[in-house]
Amino acid sequence: MKSIITKLNQAFDHRVRLGIMSVLVVSDWVEFTYLKETLGLTDGRLASHIKALEKAEYLEVRKRFIGRKPNTTYRVTGQGRKAFQDHLDALEALLKNTR
Repeated sequence: MKSIITKLNQAFDHRVRLGIMSVLVVSDWVEFTYLKETLGLTDGRLASHIKALEKAEYLEVRKRFIGRKPNTTYRVTGQGRKAFQDHLDALEALLKNTR
């Protein structure tokens, strides 16, 4: 059982990061405002969790202007997709072993 727990990725321990990754793995590019509204977060709280995932290289950021308005979008990287799937697999294995 201990080996299963060590396979859990600490980057996804927080429910906000788990939510961000859950949205990103099923989408292409996702706007900051969509993530904020979907997860019910403040700008600052979302930004801090995004920064942690970006630092781990689990998501890619694209900043641009649409007209005169700034637009920030995110997508999961290949590395992020694998890390998240490995985390989900470890969670599933943990659940199977506790039943």
